[in-house]
Amino acid sequence: MTTASALVAELSGCASTAYTYVRDVAGATYFKVPSAWRKVDQGSLDGKLFGDPQSETARSQKQLTWTVGFDAHATPSADHLLVPGSIAGDRPFVMAKVQTLTPAQRDDASLNTLRNSSGLPVAVSEEARQQFESSAASPFKGFEVLSDQVLPVRDGVRGIRTVFNYRLLGGPVQTFDETAYLSADGSHVSTLLIRCTAACYKQRAKEIDLVARSFKIRRVTS
Repeated sequence: MTTASALVAELSGCASTAYTYVRDVAGATYFKVPSAWRKVDQGSLDGKLFGDPQSETARSQKQLTWTVGFDAHATPSADHLLVPGSIAGDRPFVMAKVQTLTPAQRDDASLNTLRNSSGLPVAVSEEARQQFESSAASPFKGFEVLSDQVLPVRDGVRGIRTVFNYRLLGGPVQTFDETAYLSADGSHVSTLLIRCTAACYKQRAKEIDLVARSFKIRRVTS
């Protein structure tokens, strides 16, 4: 079992029935979500993030990455990771992942690595963005940054929080709230991505902010 696959999400409601507490024990990544938000099917989520499970590339990526997703929709689904379940009744979706970096990735790690760690292009060249938005496989257009914050370095951990919009092709503007950290030893990137339509994000801003602010990693000591 690899380090990444050994990471376990520990769900506990002991401290408060109002929240579900999620903890990646090995990576020391943790956060909380309202208890009404329900965990989505892990296999479906992995399919969205890594693609065909028969692909060797997908298998390799999965071995190096721990993931979990929660959906506030009445019918939780990994499909809501990037697109709303319904326009009028959209609800927040949160995805967390902890990625073990390869030696080459460690050498190249930067704050822009964190900004791009959700898989959506945020800190990229204009040419790369145009390629992404013009791709037939991409449902997104009209990227715009709403806020970009470099978080204070704590115990050697660097982090960012970036809020940005993409317009769904043929649909509404989607707001993404991303927080990402690089572990003190440079071995892992931990990412939390919260998605909702722009209207939903504004309506539930306090709730979403609470979830984003709860996302932390701590130095692992032997």
